[in-house]
Amino acid sequence: MRILLVEDEKRMAQALCGILRLEEYEVDHYADGIEGLAAVESGAYDMVILDVMLPGMNGYEIVKRARRKGVTVPVLMLTAKSELDDKVMGL
Repeated sequence: MRILLVEDEKRMAQALCGILRLEEYEVDHYADGIEGLAAVESGAYDMVILDVMLPGMNGYEIVKRARRKGVTVPVLMLTAKSELDDKVMGL
């Protein structure tokens, strides 16, 4: 399984990539929303782990644009936000 991780926090990204690789997943990492969107739209991934707050473009916008283009890859959103509005927007 090939996983895309879009996370700008360096330590978090290193930890997640390390754990996923130990479980023998292929993982590519991007730290910027614009690069992350291009990677999501490439169709090369079986799953996306996506931070909400990113430089360049936020995670909500990445998913919105990808879905408009017909990209249906499963997305797991990472966020520290806990407000109901944020959860609804993510869905």
